[in-house]
Amino acid sequence: MTSPSAATLAGLERRIVVGVGGLAVSKNQGVILTTYSLGSCLGVTIYDPVCRAGGLLHAMLPDSSINAAKAAEQPAMFVDTGFGALLRALRALTAAKHCLQICVAGGAQFLDKSGFFNIGQRNYDSLAQLLHRHGLSIDAQDVGGLVSRSLNMDLRTGEVRLKSSGHGEETILFKGYADIG
Repeated sequence: MTSPSAATLAGLERRIVVGVGGLAVSKNQGVILTTYSLGSCLGVTIYDPVCRAGGLLHAMLPDSSINAAKAAEQPAMFVDTGFGALLRALRALTAAKHCLQICVAGGAQFLDKSGFFNIGQRNYDSLAQLLHRHGLSIDAQDVGGLVSRSLNMDLRTGEVRLKSSGHGEETILFKGYADIG
């Protein structure tokens, strides 16, 4: 039996799991944002190290025009509407556009090995166009291939960790910053 960490005992650490077609934002330094099973889906983390707010998006499809009603009901399902929703939610937490650190994972050719539909690549291309339009860039990424990924962002530091299927250990995708107090 292992004992929980002091942070867990003190109630300072909490994991928020973002499901497929979901997003979450927070300024709570005790939160870790997590999403699992990024196959062709795209996971996007955004962090502002100055105001220490962060968010995570788990988008399933590139373009909301295929189902406007669904996009209105669940904008995070689509890269185009989900990314905008994530930016707006972070701005509401006082995140500044010029400070944003962006990490991306997923976009695999997971269910379509022939490449005919290639949803993963289309998701990534959609995000790349949005980032260009907003004058933003990706700080770290792990995309493509044929593996599923899980993504974690620690809001205390902005560190983003990645676990790929078939690999036992998490790796650091983006280092973030040491706790400054």
